Amino acid sequence: MHRYPLLTIAAVLLATCACRAVQLKPEADAAFNRYVQLSEQRMQNDLQSGSFLWVDGLPIPQDEDVYGRLKRGEVATQKLETLDRGASVPVPGGLIHHWMGVVFIPGISLKRTLALLQNYDDHSRIYAPRVLRSKLLRHEGDDFDVFIRLRETEIVTVVLDTEYDVHYIRLDSTRACSRSYSTRVAEVEDARQLGEREKPVGNDSGFLWRINSYWRFRERDGGVYVELEAISLTRDIPDGLGWLVRPFITSIPRESLVFTLSNTRRALGKNLNAGAGLSARALPR
Repeated sequence: MHRYPLLTIAAVLLATCACRAVQLKPEADAAFNRYVQLSEQRMQNDLQSGSFLWVDGLPIPQDEDVYGRLKRGEVATQKLETLDRGASVPVPGGLIHHWMGVVFIPGISLKRTLALLQNYDDHSRIYAPRVLRSKLLRHEGDDFDVFIRLRETEIVTVVLDTEYDVHYIRLDSTRACSRSYSTRVAEVEDARQLGEREKPVGNDSGFLWRINSYWRFRERDGGVYVELEAISLTRDIPDGLGWLVRPFITSIPRESLVFTLSNTRRALGKNLNAGAGLSARALPR
């Protein structure tokens, strides 16, 4: 069977799944929390071992290859899975998606990078068209409460009103990190129409129920390495549809991560270009 008929079938099935409400089970929510706990323990162990960036923990010559790709402007990604005593964490009625990505932004300082990320009111411009609206709700020191309206389009389009609790840590003059926990994710029905409304939280199409994001920033080699690790929870795939629908469902988190890192790099590159009075062609893409 050719690719396009498969895409058509997948579109119909995904649209059908999106129209059917599914309940977030307490067991799935608990499994996500357990997975996050184990993952954060691993992150802390990495920091203590001296591997600040994911790339630094790769064996030679793999690390050199990845650093070379980053210097050429690529976004390096890796699918991850955190195990519990050597076994996968069971998630009744749900799926956990876990991805890591890194990008290098030349000619930029850590201070300017953090300023861009913390300018949440401007995220609807920086990360358009996936971010439709963004607003800083509260800011106190290194803590931020943020609202973001997301639009995800992968055969079907889903709009989500999301809120986050974000905390930044400045480790030293060249390193910083942050963590972002979703505190509310509500799917919007008939978005941008007069009668738009939010579906009950945790009782919707299950496109996204929870998402945690972990950023690391390191100023080095004449620029800043930006690393993003994302862990999200979605509905499981209905029985009998996994062979066709799963590749599309599981590709969305990676595409979202690559989009976010690419647009961060692009936005900072434009800022550098404007500040230095250079032409766009003078900057690596």
